[in-house]
Amino acid sequence: MLIANPKATSTSRRARDTLVRAFAGDLDLVLAETGHRGHATELAREAVRRGFDVVIALGGDGTVNEAVNGLLADGPGDGLPALAVLPSGSANVFARALGLPGDALGATRAVLEALRAGRYRTVGLGTASLPDGGERYFTFCAGVGVDAEVVREVERRRRAGLRADPSLYVRTALRHLATGTDRRRPALTIETPGRPPIPGVFFAFVSNTTPWTFLGPLPLNPSPRASFTLGLDVFGMRSMALRPFAFAAAQMLAPRDRPVRGSRVVDVHDAAEVTVRAERPMAFQLDGDYLGEQSAITFRSVPKAIRIVI
Repeated sequence: MLIANPKATSTSRRARDTLVRAFAGDLDLVLAETGHRGHATELAREAVRRGFDVVIALGGDGTVNEAVNGLLADGPGDGLPALAVLPSGSANVFARALGLPGDALGATRAVLEALRAGRYRTVGLGTASLPDGGERYFTFCAGVGVDAEVVREVERRRRAGLRADPSLYVRTALRHLATGTDRRRPALTIETPGRPPIPGVFFAFVSNTTPWTFLGPLPLNPSPRASFTLGLDVFGMRSMALRPFAFAAAQMLAPRDRPVRGSRVVDVHDAAEVTVRAERPMAFQLDGDYLGEQSAITFRSVPKAIRIVI
């Protein structure tokens, strides 16, 4: 089943039809277009029920996230369809972290080659559990605080008709850091089993792999040791003052395999479980999808959760 998001940033009907023709000679392909938020999850669950071998997600990270949650609606297990990713969003972080080409046509060639060779990779994922009992998988990152506030603002601007390219994220982030976020009252406490709680945190990035995101072609790496084969990493800051924040940001942008350093930096590596508690409801995002404000979220690592065609 090819699940295609017709509203993804760089998808056009002509490009989609080209991809369908490219697969048609090798696969018995069923095309399913998404029509509303959450539709990719419904379609992926249908693919599981109908016994498909592979689900191909054509869209951005949001479409991929929905498809993953549909495939794993009843948890990981043998016999589930494998997932293939054809990136056509604005960032495509998961696809690029897997090493796929950044364009859908290039990724199509790579996926076809992997399908013909029967080549798969099993990767770990993360889950986020909320106080109301809801749980959702994520593929590369989650965020509580300022990054989720930026995602919320970008989504608002997209609804107003702006294109969600990297420049929109950069402009929104700079404006929001200057005037839109609380830089004086840290609200978060980070808890990991067997370790003392870390209070006084302004924001937290939870990573399942690296990089956390991209600024156009430039990777942003707050947790460069994060990996699909390990637990979760957390990066946070206990200060929003310009000097420590700028020093940390410069390290994230530099090619490095060491964690970001600084006296106000919070760094957690390879955790099986992390809980982020907030004194007041804070913005929350998963894989770049804004999910409202929350007061407590528990993140868990799920090893070997899903097979990827690659």
